[in-house]
Amino acid sequence: MGFFKDFKDDFSDAVDELVPEGGNETASDYKEPEDLNDTLDAEIDVDDELSKLDGLFEQVSKKVENGDTPLSSNDEEKEEAKPDKKESKHDKKKSKKKDKEKTTMDTTFQTFTPDEPAKEPAPASVFTSSAPTADIGTASDENAVITKGMTINGNLESTGSINVEGTINGDITCNGKLVITGFVEGNSNSAEFFADAAKVNGEVHTTGTAKIGVGSVVKGNIIATSAVIAGAVKGDIDVQGPVVVDTSAVVVGNIKSRSVQINNGAVIEGFCSQTYSDVDVDGVFG
Repeated sequence: MGFFKDFKDDFSDAVDELVPEGGNETASDYKEPEDLNDTLDAEIDVDDELSKLDGLFEQVSKKVENGDTPLSSNDEEKEEAKPDKKESKHDKKKSKKKDKEKTTMDTTFQTFTPDEPAKEPAPASVFTSSAPTADIGTASDENAVITKGMTINGNLESTGSINVEGTINGDITCNGKLVITGFVEGNSNSAEFFADAAKVNGEVHTTGTAKIGVGSVVKGNIIATSAVIAGAVKGDIDVQGPVVVDTSAVVVGNIKSRSVQINNGAVIEGFCSQTYSDVDVDGVFG
């Protein structure tokens, strides 16, 4: 019986060379009985053993020819784990990307904090004149109208605005706008002054703009923060802001301002000085 043992050993070695390690259903997997001597001593059916070996040989030959090499259990586990690894890497990248985006957003919100409320610009400084000016309080919404057929002899005061179409012989004080289209014999003090085809004998004091329209005649000094002259003025103009002398203007007196614009056709008999300018004249020629 040693012949079959030697044949099995040689056949197993040959099959192991043809089939990679770890293959399933190979000759190497064939287990011999634990008590080989007892088995060999016992009666053996030779035809049955040869048929088993032939069947095993044919099965192994077919797998080798077809290139269908079975995988071991370890290889199968590795192959099954590969997609999971790829998927886990993909998920890992996505997770890292999300974390990065989240970190970027958090950093953005931490870095770019909402701007502080814009501070309101400081109000422009109001130019005050050296000439005495009555205090002007807060103007109300009231608007008094002196009609053309009305004449007032005496001073007039109002917390609102006044529109003079008639005649006033006296001083006028108002916290709002003073509009004169009639005749005023006296000084005026207001937040804003506008004369339109009016006749005014007296000084004009305003904390705002003084506008002398076409056809208006003012005999007296004008003190304001800015002025536009299109009529006739006989007196000095003291304005710490800009002064515009229009084409139809006639000024007999000195102009003291921060800047002056004289349009072509204007007539000025006096001295113009930009006393309130920011330019250091002495430094230029010094």
